[in-house]
Amino acid sequence: MSERSEPARNAAEVDARATVGQAAGRGQIVAWGFWDWGSSAFNAVILTFVFSVYLTDKVGDDLPGGVSSSAWLGWALGLAGLVVAVTAPVSGQRFDASAKRKRSLAVLTALCIVSMTLMFFVHDDYHYLWLGLALLAFGSAFFELASVPYNAMLRQVSTPATVGRVSGFGWAMGYFGGIFLLLICYFGFISGSGDSRGLLGMPTDDGLNIRLVAIVAAVWFAAFALPVLFSVPELPRTDADPGAASAGFVESYRVLVRDLRELWAADRRTAGFLIASAVFRDGLAGVFTFGAVLAVRVYDIADSDVLLFGIAANVVAALGAIVAGRFDDRGGPKVVIVVSLVSMIVCGLALLVVSGPLMFWIFGLLLTVFVGPAQSAARSFLARLAPPGREGQLFGLYTTTGRAVSFLAPSFFGLFVWFFDNDRAGIVGIVLVLAIGLAALLPVRSPTPTEVAAAE
Repeated sequence: MSERSEPARNAAEVDARATVGQAAGRGQIVAWGFWDWGSSAFNAVILTFVFSVYLTDKVGDDLPGGVSSSAWLGWALGLAGLVVAVTAPVSGQRFDASAKRKRSLAVLTALCIVSMTLMFFVHDDYHYLWLGLALLAFGSAFFELASVPYNAMLRQVSTPATVGRVSGFGWAMGYFGGIFLLLICYFGFISGSGDSRGLLGMPTDDGLNIRLVAIVAAVWFAAFALPVLFSVPELPRTDADPGAASAGFVESYRVLVRDLRELWAADRRTAGFLIASAVFRDGLAGVFTFGAVLAVRVYDIADSDVLLFGIAANVVAALGAIVAGRFDDRGGPKVVIVVSLVSMIVCGLALLVVSGPLMFWIFGLLLTVFVGPAQSAARSFLARLAPPGREGQLFGLYTTTGRAVSFLAPSFFGLFVWFFDNDRAGIVGIVLVLAIGLAALLPVRSPTPTEVAAAE
């Protein structure tokens, strides 16, 4: 494929700027945030707390052979992550070039919802484990690929002066949506004991109550994904790179390599930020991944209180994202991320020396209050850096780099637990990942609101 001419590139940027940086109506911002609210159905209910647990503890409980259902789950999700890592950058590139960002979001979201709906047919029998694993892997891949065009839309519903607040609003919607749906599912379908569970008296025979939860989660996601598809307009087609949309699989990667060279020549901080954010985002994920384990095994939190702490942690993270969004718009996203990471490192070190449930509630919540701001500011940082018309491509790389280092926090956590033969030592592993990400971020120059405004 031939290089784009300078006039074509300039014309494309003018066209792209027409849809970026303009003040979106409040209705469009709320509609965009509702996708985050709805998508929490997959993250919180399906992937983290309910269906994956049902799959490993119930469906695969009597699995014959020497490999546990948990191991198969890890491999299935690992394979899905590999697919996402390989395809996300070129997918985002094609979404941008073909001007089908919203259509791509609709299709990928629909495929994720279909995967969730079909989970109803995963009965409590190990013969259905493979169906459940396949659906969970497909749903995970479709969900993460859908987040690429969704995140790229951030520039369409915000201005340089509001991108931090809008990003924080989206993250908060995701946190609150997950909490609200988890409470509905828990009290309606799961709580209690015996053959019928929840306030609705759902029978547990053949896992029916959990299978119905999958249906509820699918309907929830579908209902709250619709507003963004009707409210936010599609990007207009540009003449920047007409061959990118029609390029084959191999050719798409050649286009990607060419565009990365252009980005590297124009502003190397994009690459620096992608690397740094991949590391510290994995540390942020580690906080929630291992928080419940540490709460029970190290700080003597009762099993029944772990869900309460999880709800409280999500609430403070959401509130932190909302508040930090205003500081993001005033001082830039880098300040928010640095302050958040430093604060989390301090709280993590404090958790190394304190004991008991009360201290865990205090310092654990102080630590999680900074997770939301760091996540939100990372998204707005990249949105400010992205050249007009290339948001999808960069958020595809954002997803890929995150996947590429997703082994860091789990590996460091396990290494320190093994070396010191103490679960508490795993905190050092998570703190170390956060510190490495912070060190990598410090040299990266932050895009200022003035700088971004000048580029629009």
